[in-house]
Amino acid sequence: MRSSKGIMAASVAVKLVVEDEQVVLDNGLLQLTLTNPGGLIVGICYNGLDNLLELNNPELNGGFWDLNWSEAGSTGTRGKFDTIEGSEFQVIVENEEQIEVSFKRRWEPSMQGQHSPLSIDKRFIMLRGSSGFYSYGIYQHEEDMPAFNLNETRIAFMLRKQKFKYMAITNDRQRRVALPEDREPPRGKELAYPEAVLLVDPVEPEFKGEVDDKYQYSCENKDNKVHGFICFEPPVGFWQITPSNEFRTGGPFKQDLTSHVNPTTLAMFVSTHYGGEDLVMKFGEGEKWKKVFGPVFIYLNSCTEDKNDTVSLWYDAKEQMEKEVGEWPYSFPASEDFPHADERGSINGRLLAQDWYISEGNIAAKGAYVGLAPPGKDGSFQVEGKGYQFWTNADEEGFFCITNIRPGAYNIYAWIPGFIGDFRCDKDIVIAAGSKIDVGVLVYVPPRNGPTLWEIGIPDRSAAEFFVPDPNPMYINKLYINLPKDRFRQYGLWERYADLYPDEDLVYTVGISDYQKDWFYAQVTRKIGENAYKGTTWQIKFNVDRVGEGNHTLRIALASATFSILEVRINREEANPPEFSSGLIGSDNTIARHGVHGLYWLFNLEISSAQLVQGENTIYLTQARSASAVHGIMYDYIRLEGPPLDECSPSQIKG
Repeated sequence: MRSSKGIMAASVAVKLVVEDEQVVLDNGLLQLTLTNPGGLIVGICYNGLDNLLELNNPELNGGFWDLNWSEAGSTGTRGKFDTIEGSEFQVIVENEEQIEVSFKRRWEPSMQGQHSPLSIDKRFIMLRGSSGFYSYGIYQHEEDMPAFNLNETRIAFMLRKQKFKYMAITNDRQRRVALPEDREPPRGKELAYPEAVLLVDPVEPEFKGEVDDKYQYSCENKDNKVHGFICFEPPVGFWQITPSNEFRTGGPFKQDLTSHVNPTTLAMFVSTHYGGEDLVMKFGEGEKWKKVFGPVFIYLNSCTEDKNDTVSLWYDAKEQMEKEVGEWPYSFPASEDFPHADERGSINGRLLAQDWYISEGNIAAKGAYVGLAPPGKDGSFQVEGKGYQFWTNADEEGFFCITNIRPGAYNIYAWIPGFIGDFRCDKDIVIAAGSKIDVGVLVYVPPRNGPTLWEIGIPDRSAAEFFVPDPNPMYINKLYINLPKDRFRQYGLWERYADLYPDEDLVYTVGISDYQKDWFYAQVTRKIGENAYKGTTWQIKFNVDRVGEGNHTLRIALASATFSILEVRINREEANPPEFSSGLIGSDNTIARHGVHGLYWLFNLEISSAQLVQGENTIYLTQARSASAVHGIMYDYIRLEGPPLDECSPSQIKG
């Protein structure tokens, strides 16, 4: 896959050149240039390109670590942007096989208010014969440091805009992209928020009428392993490879940015995307904390001029990603804060589900997401970022094994597709170097009071199974026209609700309606003026043949919530107060960011027999807050359970 020049150079020893203002790492395949002592990446030379990086943008250029932070007590998710520049340079390892260099910024009281109160050590590694380089960061908050909030941190690469015009994220999410100037007025028109721009007069006419929005290219952590750009002249691929999720926030299902127009490629470590303020990392005064982000691998590949094959470059990058995953944890990082394989541990076990209303025996937790995360409450892993997380999928029989776990104390967390709620093992799991822990059989008892009378959706923490409308023809991203599973990634789908329900809100009749066709994927507001909106009320109609004694249970699982209030009323649309109110919940912004899930919520409501009538009943679901077009909720799953069966036992239920 590499050029003939690269193959010949593969045996060249790694060299380091240190000058007053820059540091150069060179292994014959590529040359990496960083500022000294700042550690900003200002040059990547490869395969005849003197520099793959853009250095002429009006704002951000080259490659850099950055973060977004705010003062303690701040609200929201935005703060001060900081491209982290080191003040100390050090050579950590230097030999013919490997170079590792450090660019460190120590926090001092004189930096108060100017920089985040963290000491940060950025590391870069180049290996002999490797067509790329590695980078990782060591962040530390110490006893003498003030409180603050960390909203985001990442590595960003700004590639040459005239060269890198083809983006690849997955096998089917690949396309040519517009130029950054196409997003600026008058060529581009900002839509409901700055990230979304309608390309009205792009330099290249093929993009005219399309919407460009970086959030349309988001990816879940569990799948976010390789992405990047391809240059055609000469044919070169630039790929960001993340071989492990252990240092990312929010667990495997959290979504984050990948690559987007500019052209920009990101390695995201901490962010509030698709989670909101709940994912802000808040540090107290003097709170001791240290975390290693990475290493991630920046991989470069090429093919011959006559081939010019995006497919081969992409699949070669995927093969390299699999190789990097197989070599994790890397043996070569020199920091003692990065434990190698023999300094880590493992656990194995089996997860079962117990639901006597479904099966007399326990049910294997097929495909369950099972993970270790710092001790906390049920489901706390999805907003956790200070520690490390380690996840796997159980097999068809519910068996799981998690390897290469950093030493520390954890809880076991899990959720099982097909079952609501979260599993958490109350007992801490303490991992030591070399430990191999068999946790035996774990049994999850999901919330259940009685037999299912009816259900809407699939309990999988996503709204993907519900009705996702066709986009407004004025707001199209051509990439997703023929990708049914990604149709929710189009801009402005929230506006389609009023088109489909111009006068009355959604009404769903159990036994007649089909949630794939008749349940809109998001309960959004309705526009009633130039800048005014109204909350919406959906109805679920169902029949009860006989009203007996005992309480029913309504369970509502949400896949997303953004500054919303969910109210539930039973057979009385005007009841005040409602039978249930969630209060103001959520800030994950999933509707605006073209997703079908953010943070998971589960609400349970008891309904007395006195609230139901024989014959037709109606449940009213109101999203009562109406401040914005993109505020609303997404349902994961709704279930009505009947009263508990008398003397509930497996044999009786089965009969």
